[in-house]
Amino acid sequence: MKILVTNDDGIESPSLKALARWATKFADVTVVAPKIEQSGKSQSIDFFHPVEIKQVDFDGIEAWAMDSTPADCVRFGVLGLKREYDLVFSGINKGYNLGDDIAYSGTIGAIFEASRMGLRAIAFSTDKTGFDNAVNELDSVYSFIEENALLDYTQLLNVNIPTEKSLGIKITQQGGMFYSDEFVYCGNDTYKQVGDPIEGDRSDLTVDINALTSGYVSISPLTSTKTDLAAYDKLKLLCK
Repeated sequence: MKILVTNDDGIESPSLKALARWATKFADVTVVAPKIEQSGKSQSIDFFHPVEIKQVDFDGIEAWAMDSTPADCVRFGVLGLKREYDLVFSGINKGYNLGDDIAYSGTIGAIFEASRMGLRAIAFSTDKTGFDNAVNELDSVYSFIEENALLDYTQLLNVNIPTEKSLGIKITQQGGMFYSDEFVYCGNDTYKQVGDPIEGDRSDLTVDINALTSGYVSISPLTSTKTDLAAYDKLKLLCK
């Protein structure tokens, strides 16, 4: 098996190295990751400028640092290195990717780009304080994915792992807003965007946010299509 590993926290992220090292237990691993942090870049790419791409030392794993986005890292891994992969891993992200907020995520953008190129892909995320537990749970999470053949049903999986040992694994759907949004004035005509987790009813464990905050690993099948299929089915009959 050949796996391409990337992230949006940058090539120096310890959680990227841990994910890549773990994946070498069952796959031939290539790492292509951003030179610097690219959080919030979604699926953006840079086709206007030449970008620096250098091979770097990565504990014996072939690795490249690219001065661009996670989506571009996937593109270089496939198109630049001219290789085929069985799977793409993105993460482990230092921050959950849940609900509507996945639209901003470079971690998720990488797996959407993988899907666009016909590849199956998994995003892994945890809280900033949950790195050790996330690494410890990778074996059980991946075994669950394999034993239940989840990637036979979808190309993309979004995995969020709690900070403490999980109560189990839930298959979930994407929820709504996880973080609030606010612009805070910092002085000198500058503002910073900040947000905190939104409180609410967490009883429905079929929702990614609720399952995760209740102590479960959340695994959500995703799709990159933006077509409103329910509307399309109705409109194609009305507008012949």
